[in-house]
Amino acid sequence: MIAELNIGAFLASFLFIVLALFSVGLFFAIGVIRRLRHERDELIHQKEVIFGFIHDVADVFAHTEEIDLGRMLDRVLFYATRTTRAGAGAVYLYDKNDEAFRARAVSGIFPPLQGQVEGTLSKAVSKSQAIEQLVRAQRIARGEGLIGETADFGNPILIEDAERDPRVPQYELDFLHIRSILLVPMRFLQKILGVVVVVNPVDAHPFSATDLSLLQALADQASISIHYAGLRDTINEKQRMDHDLTVARQIQTALLPRAIPRLPGIELAAYNHPAQEVGGDYYDFIMIDDDHLGIAIADVSGKGIVGAIMMSISRSVLRAQASNNLSPAAVLKGVNRIMFEDIAEDMFVSMLYMVLNIHTHELAVARAGHERPAWCQASEDTFTIIDSRGIALGIADKDAFESTLSETRVTLRPGDVVVAYTDGVTEAMNAEREEWGVERFLEAVHAAAPDGANAVLNSTQQRMMRFVGGTEQYDDMTLLALRILT
Repeated sequence: MIAELNIGAFLASFLFIVLALFSVGLFFAIGVIRRLRHERDELIHQKEVIFGFIHDVADVFAHTEEIDLGRMLDRVLFYATRTTRAGAGAVYLYDKNDEAFRARAVSGIFPPLQGQVEGTLSKAVSKSQAIEQLVRAQRIARGEGLIGETADFGNPILIEDAERDPRVPQYELDFLHIRSILLVPMRFLQKILGVVVVVNPVDAHPFSATDLSLLQALADQASISIHYAGLRDTINEKQRMDHDLTVARQIQTALLPRAIPRLPGIELAAYNHPAQEVGGDYYDFIMIDDDHLGIAIADVSGKGIVGAIMMSISRSVLRAQASNNLSPAAVLKGVNRIMFEDIAEDMFVSMLYMVLNIHTHELAVARAGHERPAWCQASEDTFTIIDSRGIALGIADKDAFESTLSETRVTLRPGDVVVAYTDGVTEAMNAEREEWGVERFLEAVHAAAPDGANAVLNSTQQRMMRFVGGTEQYDDMTLLALRILT
């Protein structure tokens, strides 16, 4: 009987132990299952966040011709704060022109990461708006503060207890306290594009390594989008530039004479070869009266539409001043007086203006900073450089310009040839970056002068093109020649 009781007690104890162990195991298993479910839910949430972000960014690219970078950065920041449970955040992009980082998107009340704010807020109507304006206005150089450190090293920074870290600014205002902060670089092919920053998780817990990994993943994805948005901006800018150059070329072509004047005993020829960029070359023939022909060649320093418009203004002013005026120096003085007040400081116009008496063949020459014309004298089989002093239009005021300018007069004989040109001709380069030069140009002119004005232009072009070969040129080339026949 006693033995039976002992066996029963043993079995009961054993069953109790088994049930206890089973309960513990079940409880543990339930805990593991709950943890796995939580991790699964977290992964699903993270996947949804990333997929949602990618979908939103793709939507930005798909429905607009020009990327709204601000809108895209706002979406980046929305997902960054949502994913990390951050109370506020900012996206800083690097401005290569300013050589600094600036906040391009701000969410929540994001504390400035450098400087003081109390004085700025004392008179602000809206403190939150004032803080955001301050954050957006701050310029952060490479290597400066946490932003600069993240960018320089290209590594994320996680500070769980920001109040103990001396790198984190602290403010007296409670709503600007930084408790925890996370910074990740935005990078594409080892190039730092910016930095994403989030602060103060709303659940009062510090940021974790998981938050860092997820935020870096979002930043990496955003970097790709930002890089290609920049490429699209570059393409759009190139298209605008191409359009400007096309318009400028149309303006320049319209301003050039449609026909070369035909005068008894005089042969005239002109040549204009546009480069890829519009350099603003211009030439003109002006019948001043029945006895005199004005001949002009000029080069405007500006490029594109600005240069073309300045060339158009120069042409109009020159033609107005040339009317009934037989002195090229007086004409250029009048042109400079009108243009000096309105021409931009970084622009100028070099111009050569000559007046030819079509009966006596006297040639009056004035030069406003332009290349000097070459005069091939048939009777002596040689050439002379017609020199006259002068500085470019738009550089100096009335007194300085007029005191420098001089006028030279020569009388041409039958067979003589005068050639004017722009610097694009002599500065044409070959593949070895060697300039064609004035000496080669004058040799070409001298060799062809006996055959006439058109022959000079054709010979010069052929020799120059052989020299440069297939090398692309970046300045217009303009030649103008006159020959006395009888």
